[in-house]
Amino acid sequence: MLGWLRAVWLWPAVGTLAVTGVGIGAAQPWRDELATWSAATRLLGDLTRMAGTIDAATWPYYLFMHGWVALCGDSPAALRLPSALAMAGTAGLAAALGARLLGRRAGLAGGLLFAVLPGTSRYAQEARPYAFVALFAVLATLLLVRALERPGWRRWAGYAAAVAALGLAHLVALTLLAAHAAVVLAADRSARRATRPTVNQDTPDTTSGTTDGNPPGVPGPAARRAGGPAGLPRIAGRRPRRALWGWLLALLPAAVVLAPLVLLAAGQRGRQLDWVDPARPADLAALPGALAQSGAVGGLLLGLAALGVARSGRAGLPPAACLVLPVALVFLAGLAGPLWVPRYLFFAVPFACLLAGAALATVALPAALAVVLLAGLLGLPDQVALRRSHEWPRGALVDYRGAARVVDAGRRPGDVIVFSPRDGWLFTDLGIGYHLGDRQPPDALAVRGRDARGDYWTDECPAPAACLAGARRVWLVVAGRQADPADAVPGAKGTALRDGFAVERVWPRPGLTVALLSRRG
Repeated sequence: MLGWLRAVWLWPAVGTLAVTGVGIGAAQPWRDELATWSAATRLLGDLTRMAGTIDAATWPYYLFMHGWVALCGDSPAALRLPSALAMAGTAGLAAALGARLLGRRAGLAGGLLFAVLPGTSRYAQEARPYAFVALFAVLATLLLVRALERPGWRRWAGYAAAVAALGLAHLVALTLLAAHAAVVLAADRSARRATRPTVNQDTPDTTSGTTDGNPPGVPGPAARRAGGPAGLPRIAGRRPRRALWGWLLALLPAAVVLAPLVLLAAGQRGRQLDWVDPARPADLAALPGALAQSGAVGGLLLGLAALGVARSGRAGLPPAACLVLPVALVFLAGLAGPLWVPRYLFFAVPFACLLAGAALATVALPAALAVVLLAGLLGLPDQVALRRSHEWPRGALVDYRGAARVVDAGRRPGDVIVFSPRDGWLFTDLGIGYHLGDRQPPDALAVRGRDARGDYWTDECPAPAACLAGARRVWLVVAGRQADPADAVPGAKGTALRDGFAVERVWPRPGLTVALLSRRG
C-alpha cells in the first residue's frame, strides 16, 4: 500500500481527476460538443457515411463515443467523463516521464502543475478528443524513451501502437514525431560518442556515477529513488544504430494504419477548416494564455518552462523538443493555409509543465508546492468561468439550454419549429434538439436530415410557404439578439414567415432569440 502512495504518478493523476471532476456537467455543451453528440448518437451506418463527408480526422473519436454513449448516456457529465479520465492519465504519465528524464521531484512538480491549470480543466471537461491527444502524446514519448534505453521489438511495438493511437486521436498531433526524431538522433549521437556503449553488469558505472549496472545515461533504481535527473536517454547495446532503424521501422505500421485516415481528411480540409484564419506572429504571443486558458497562468508557465530549459541542460531536450517543434511546425503550416487552431496544440502543455517542474525541482519541496498553489489561485477565476461557459471568449455564450426551456414551457400540440440559419457552425437546431429530445416540436421545413446527408446540416423545403401551410403556431429560433426575429430570416423562408404569421412574443437569450409566431387571421 505504501508503495502505491509513493508512486510519482499517483498524486498528479488523482489531483487532476479531483480538480477536473468539479462541475464537470455544469456548463452546457457548446457547438463542438454538440457535433460530438450528433455524431455519436447516429446509427453505425450513418456514422460511417459521415466519415466520407466531413470530420474524418475525428471519426475514430466519434466511433469510441458512439459506444460510450450507448453504455453511459449523453448527459453533459457522461459525454465529458472520458476526457476527464484521459486527462488524469496524462498527468500521471507526464509525472512518470518527468521522473525518468529530469528526476522524481521534477516529475511530481510538473504533474501537479498540470493538474491545476485552467486549460487542463477546460479540455478535461469537453467532449472532444484533445485530452486523448495529450494522453497518447505523453505515452508515445515515454515509450520512446524506454525503447531508446533498452531497444527491443516489444518496446518498439508498444511505441508504434501509441503513435497510431496519437494519429487516430488527431492528425495534427503527428507533428510530435519531429520532436521524437530529434530525440532519437540526439540519443544515437550520444551513444556513438560514448567510449563504452554498454556497462558490464559486474562493474560500477563510473561514467554516470551509478552502480546499478545500467547503460550510461539510463537511471538505475538508486538514482530514481534519489530523485535526481536521469539525463538524455542513451541507447543500450553495442550497435546503437539499431535504435535509429528501430524507430523508423516502428513508424511503418503506424503509417499503414493512419494512411486511409490521412487521405480522407486531406480531401475534407477545405470544408473542415474554412473558418480558420491564417496564422499571424501575434498568435504565438497569445498561445500560452490560450492553451492555459488564463493569461496570467500561461505567462507563469512559460517563464518556468524557460527557466527549466536553462537548468536542465541535455536532460531537458526531450520535453523541450516536444514543446517547441510541434508549435513551430503548425505555425509555419498555418502561415500557408488554414491550420492554426490553438487547442490543436494542447498536447504540448504537459511537456511545458515538465520543464517547469525541472525549474521547481531546484528549490525546496514546500517552495515548489507554493508555486503550484500560486498557479492554481491565479487560474481560479478562469476555472469558475469555464464551468459556466465553454465558449471563447467567455462572454460569447450561446444559451441553447435557455432557448430550449422557453420552447418546452410554451409548446402545444400541433406546434412546429423553424431555425435560422441552418448552414453555419452555430448549430441552433442541434443545440435545441440536444436539450429537448423527443419534446421538440416537429421541424417544419426539414426534408433531408443530417444522417442522410452525412454531415451536421439539414436540407430544407424549397417552398417554405407550402410546407408551413398547415401550421398554426411556429417557434422560431434565430442566431443573435434580434428585435424582430422574423425580419432577420432571409430569403423565401423569411418571406413565408412574415406573410403568413405574426410575432406573438419574443424571448431574447444570450446568443439566440426565440419567438412565437401565430397564423394571421
